Amino acid sequence: MIVTDHQDSLVSVAVFGEFTLADYKEFEELVNFKVKFEGPVNLFFDLRQMADVTLDTALEEIRFSKAHANDFERIAVITESQWVTWSAWLSRAFVDASIRVFSDEAEAKAWLAEQDVI
Repeated sequence: MIVTDHQDSLVSVAVFGEFTLADYKEFEELVNFKVKFEGPVNLFFDLRQMADVTLDTALEEIRFSKAHANDFERIAVITESQWVTWSAWLSRAFVDASIRVFSDEAEAKAWLAEQDVI
């Protein structure tokens, strides 16, 4: 099960239990809407309560990431799982975004709120 939220250019997702393809499709619809009307977005994934991810969800994540390679600015992932950390690192191959893994929610949200100075 997932819980989603969005505000301005931020999409937040918290996963509880198993992360299924239906959950991922819900996330995709929200991101597609935000990107269409607002441009690139930041993503906040809270995966601390995720118990498992289905294979079809993992494959969809790769497909979606490749199709939206330039639609994300920053991606913050909260987890204490080494496997999820490795997966986030691997995702860098598919998206042109800054990706960081955090164990602290406040730090993740502060990083997402920072403005890049050019």
